[in-house]
Amino acid sequence: MIDRHTLRLGVNIDHVATIRNARGGGHPDPLRAAHLAAEAGADGITAHLREDRRHISDEDIDRLMGELTLPLNLEMAATDEMMAIALRHRPHAVCLVPENREERTTEGGLDAAGQHNRLAPMVADLLAASARVSLFVEADPRQLEAAVSLKAPVVELHAGAYCDACYEGDGAAAGRELERLQEAAAIGAELGLEVHAGHGLTFDTVGPVAAIAEVKELNIGHFLIGEAIFIGLDASIKRMRALMDEARAETLSTS
Repeated sequence: MIDRHTLRLGVNIDHVATIRNARGGGHPDPLRAAHLAAEAGADGITAHLREDRRHISDEDIDRLMGELTLPLNLEMAATDEMMAIALRHRPHAVCLVPENREERTTEGGLDAAGQHNRLAPMVADLLAASARVSLFVEADPRQLEAAVSLKAPVVELHAGAYCDACYEGDGAAAGRELERLQEAAAIGAELGLEVHAGHGLTFDTVGPVAAIAEVKELNIGHFLIGEAIFIGLDASIKRMRALMDEARAETLSTS
């Protein structure tokens, strides 16, 4: 059992499939990556089944559901096709994300407030199927309030703006974006939501986000797979896990 103070790490294996699909065939295998992640200390596996199937495939989801020993968090667009797949497989968790066919990665958060009426029956059906429903949203109180109204128990805060500002060396902007994440996490917890965060996190940026006491889970993928090219997936995940634990320990020691 995971201690309630421990920050969970969900490892996204999408880009193992991206590399496989670049050439075709079965190598590298996302399921093998999932097993390695489990051995390295991941608490869950995240996979985004996109409408265009650019990385994770339907067969990958079948295999993950059949063999995975860790909880599976299925990221997906809020469409009828994806709903049917989720309700058929009944993964541990479903994270609803915005999706545009031309984007390189998920850009921005889901407009839960603006799409409330369309999302409401989907969230209800997923909850009825015993899935832990998460909404991937911006650090915006309006979106958090919409999640409560939709009865989604979890929100994942989009950390991309903070990570981008850090990468660009804009300390002032990074500070502002980090403060937005901190404030949103506090508001979310006050509203009774379980708060997660993800998108763009690296060894250099994870510490301040992991230190936010209200955040219970981080989902990280692209950086871990990229870093694995140089140091191996096991070492990449273990280092990220250690940096997260160090930051959380500091938070607990000062609280």
